[in-house]
Amino acid sequence: MRKLAITMGLLSLLMGCTKTQSENITIIDSKTAYEMMQNEEVTIIDVRTKEEYEDGHILNAINLDVSYIGNTIPTELPNLDSKILIYCRSGSRSNQAALKLEKLGYTNLYDFGGLNSWPYEIVK
Repeated sequence: MRKLAITMGLLSLLMGCTKTQSENITIIDSKTAYEMMQNEEVTIIDVRTKEEYEDGHILNAINLDVSYIGNTIPTELPNLDSKILIYCRSGSRSNQAALKLEKLGYTNLYDFGGLNSWPYEIVK
């Protein structure tokens, strides 16, 4: 009985940590994001703080702190249908940002997690 309770507790914790997906948000890995950056017209959004962004970011990424995404369309992202690739440090804030942007009406969002798992070059 105790093992069952522990297992159920662990499962509920794990379920709470998974990323929410929807029809407008696609979870991709770093390799897929990199290939999209090389071969497609995309907008890259870094949703970390300005200080984190200045410490190092992906080439051509726009810094849009997740805490500044609210109830209005960000001026940096005027096209609701553009292909937007979102990242942060570990993946948590990128997920939050994707959900906020979807709520604002964005339809083509790609969350590729964080720089912690980015094996490619960054700008410092």
